[in-house]
Amino acid sequence: MTAQTPAAAARTPDTDADAGPPEQPLPLLEAPRDGVPLIIDTPQGLERAAAALAAGTGPAGVDAERASGFRYGQRAFLVQIRRGGAGTWLIDPEPFSDLRIIDEALRGTEWILHAANQDLPCLAALGMRPDRLFDTELAARLAGLPRVGLAAVIEQLLGFTLAKEHSAADWSTRPLPEPWLRYAALDVEVLTDLRVELIRLLQDAGKLGFAEEEFEAVRLAAPTPPRTDPWRRTSGLHQLKDRRQLAAVRELWLEREQLAERRDTAPGRLIPDSAIIAAARAMPATVPQLLNTPGFHGRAAQREAPRWLRCISAARSAEDLPPLHVPTNAPPAPRTWARTDPEAAARLQTAKTRLAATAAQLDLPVENLLTPDYLRRVAWRPPTPIDLETISQALRDLGAREWQIRHTAAVITVAFLDPDPLPEKDSGADSRG
Repeated sequence: MTAQTPAAAARTPDTDADAGPPEQPLPLLEAPRDGVPLIIDTPQGLERAAAALAAGTGPAGVDAERASGFRYGQRAFLVQIRRGGAGTWLIDPEPFSDLRIIDEALRGTEWILHAANQDLPCLAALGMRPDRLFDTELAARLAGLPRVGLAAVIEQLLGFTLAKEHSAADWSTRPLPEPWLRYAALDVEVLTDLRVELIRLLQDAGKLGFAEEEFEAVRLAAPTPPRTDPWRRTSGLHQLKDRRQLAAVRELWLEREQLAERRDTAPGRLIPDSAIIAAARAMPATVPQLLNTPGFHGRAAQREAPRWLRCISAARSAEDLPPLHVPTNAPPAPRTWARTDPEAAARLQTAKTRLAATAAQLDLPVENLLTPDYLRRVAWRPPTPIDLETISQALRDLGAREWQIRHTAAVITVAFLDPDPLPEKDSGADSRG
């Protein structure tokens, strides 16, 4: 018997003998090209950073790190900026009242961010607002890339990988560990190169204009208004069907929020949402009963048990019980439309199907072609008469961009004027007699 080579011995019987060599893993980008910058945390250092950035050229890569899940709110605990000719700057915003000096240094400069809508609010709180914006995540979506996380886009367009193990870290930690600073510097180091590649893809596909409209809409978006009843966002609230239980959720949520803000800690680290729902269901009357409720365990729960018990007691005697449901101008859940308004259901389903085909032709996600909520609203209560002009204006009033209107208004108009019939439901009856 002829001896097999190690490679031949390892080959399985159904392996294609003509297959090429196994795909090699992409190289890992491990260190910034200029080394890890020092943290800027003094007025003198901030002035140096501003002077260098103002003297730089081209767009600036910008990022911010928060401490979601650890600290109260969504403020930035690190701001990273890189600009041609200026290098990379890592700024600790905590010692400063604001970073307006940096904002002034970047006046008129295009900012490059990944998923800008996540970072712009915390940057705005520091007095930093871009005059122009390029969002690499949004650009990747519009370009039709299958994965749009930063590391994935880097792999697809730049040919190397970027470690993301510190993305969910507690960035309020001081001093920040050197590996975290290396990660933070790398996040902005690649943004300029990504911008170049994404512009090329968008230009080749004729979609750069789409992207520019989207970037401007993100840049100019108004801050999210405060919710009337923010406690109604408690996870699991839909399980409760009793108004007094809702009152207990309200009292517990508001007390947790005030305590979390005073202690500068994430509310869920005091008691999780699941504990609030469990307590509202059980309505315990004593500390032992409360501590037997799921989610109320450990020393912190024991120490604060009287506080939470007072909230439940207040709910038990409250007269201003919250309603089970609050009025809304949003359409009902689409799953109910076939029963409550079959014509609206047919409009929605026909338009969804045809918009999905349009999105496929344009090679972009259908939710980026048109915000799904916009379609639901105009399908539920369409303008009268239904024509291209009224549909276009209805979409514009909802916030659709002009490029979206150009590609969707005619499709929606035709779908609404002549919707496909809804499929009949299977009654389940046995037709064999």
